Amino acid sequence: MQLLQTVLKKVNSSRVDWVGLRHVREATTERMARDGRPELNQTNVTEGVMVEVLVDGQFGYAATPRMDEESLLEACRKAERLAADAAKYKVFAFTEAQRPKIVKNYASPFQKPFSGMSPKDINDLLIQICGKLKSAPEIVRTEAFARTVEMETWFVSSNGSDAHQKFGLITTDFQATAEKNGVVQRRTDGGLRGRSFQGGWEYFVTDDLWQRVARVGEQVMELVHAEPCPTEAMDLVLKPDQMMLQIHESIGHPLEVDRILGDERNYAGWSFVKPEDFGTLQYGSKLMNVTFDPTVANEYASYAFDDTGTEAKREFLIQDGLLVRGLGGGESQIRSGLPGVANQRASSWNRAPIDRMANLNLEVGTSSMDEIIGSIRRGVIMESNRSWSIDDFRNKFQFGCEYARLIENGKVTKVLRDPNYRGITVPFWRALKKVGDASTRGLYGTPYCGKGEPNQIIRVGHASPVCLFEGIEVFGGGK
Repeated sequence: MQLLQTVLKKVNSSRVDWVGLRHVREATTERMARDGRPELNQTNVTEGVMVEVLVDGQFGYAATPRMDEESLLEACRKAERLAADAAKYKVFAFTEAQRPKIVKNYASPFQKPFSGMSPKDINDLLIQICGKLKSAPEIVRTEAFARTVEMETWFVSSNGSDAHQKFGLITTDFQATAEKNGVVQRRTDGGLRGRSFQGGWEYFVTDDLWQRVARVGEQVMELVHAEPCPTEAMDLVLKPDQMMLQIHESIGHPLEVDRILGDERNYAGWSFVKPEDFGTLQYGSKLMNVTFDPTVANEYASYAFDDTGTEAKREFLIQDGLLVRGLGGGESQIRSGLPGVANQRASSWNRAPIDRMANLNLEVGTSSMDEIIGSIRRGVIMESNRSWSIDDFRNKFQFGCEYARLIENGKVTKVLRDPNYRGITVPFWRALKKVGDASTRGLYGTPYCGKGEPNQIIRVGHASPVCLFEGIEVFGGGK
């Protein structure tokens, strides 16, 4: 972007060791129908530039939505002043090495561009989905939702960075709520907003769309007639749409290095993981292999480089159950002395980049679905997250799901409602007994990962196969 290069050349201060400008433009459209009527039709556009400068080992930031040369230069001057003032009290002296040169382009892959469906087409489809979901009189509420995001970022810096990324992001959801004799149940399409991808309408208007709609309607009716989940220790099988939440909360957040260093203590909590655990802690069973991988095509948080200009690469965080690497960007790596990843990300143009998850994936194993189910004498299979609770050290957790079925003597039997399970992070992952093969793998994401002061809501992707955990405390709820 020529304006950024022009401003960069005019930053002339002997105090500034490095300067970077990151321009972001993002257009978001949301549409929703409820009970067959349009309820939400809105488009939001936001645009601005974040300026970063390095003065005496301290980074300073200033942002502006004004896209003219003088406003950007004033933001540069403000960032310089803030960095110089903060440098007197810095806890660590950073260098230009934490902002590597990047010259690269990236674009999300598309099959069906967003321009291929008009607002009327989208609304008509959402209304039609609501109609199909209303398959029984006990279904008292139906919803269908679609969000598209078109986002572009440009990044230039005084050490030669000149990079561009263009993202197309889609999130869809539909759900039905049913009531029968005082029992109220909700069923969604893979968990609330879990169907989040990079790409176009091919991720909504799929060959199996109407099968998925019918399944949601059928399963919500099964749930209002189902028995509550039993309370006992048993084998637990988690589908990929619930593994998404399990990975996110009990692997992703505990491994953020800035959290381990204490940066999030006052807001989002600390972590049970200590710096000395890397390379020594057996986080899970030897079947557990977890990667940070922003290079996966169509996964929700794929990118070529993070918001500091660090090139994205696939890295193992946990290998054969052993903790080997943290979710720390360049600043956290130099502060902690730990290996990290390219994960300093900002939620918008008016936020500074911090350590975040991106695509965090559990690698596939060798067990088929039939082998997993056939190995279980008594257990339960759960899918689609409904509720979550985890302590501020990301250690003790309790998660609820929408839909479950009992497993008896190697066979999936009756439907169960209000299924929940609880555990402690490391013992839970050490109880990982079987990991599904590629045929069981699912790709999901969430638009709603929150962290930081001021708060940043960011997009994260998770892929996982079906997994079996041995001897987990399962319990029911409701009437």
